[in-house]
Amino acid sequence: MATVDLEKVLDKAWADKDLPEILQAPVSALKGVSDRDGDLLREAFGVRTVADLADLKYVRWAQALAALAPAAK
Repeated sequence: MATVDLEKVLDKAWADKDLPEILQAPVSALKGVSDRDGDLLREAFGVRTVADLADLKYVRWAQALAALAPAAK
């Protein structure tokens, strides 16, 4: 299983939180995602939390396509 350096993917305020709390955090808890980005994700896709973003079908589809890419070469 891959490990994730939480300090690289989360804003400082969230890096020391436990996983259940992070998953329920607003998407702006992710490093590089602004409050405005979070507002736009909510408006466009109903995404409110990190868990919502992870479960967004478009994200899952894009990840599946990216995983297939090496086999297509």
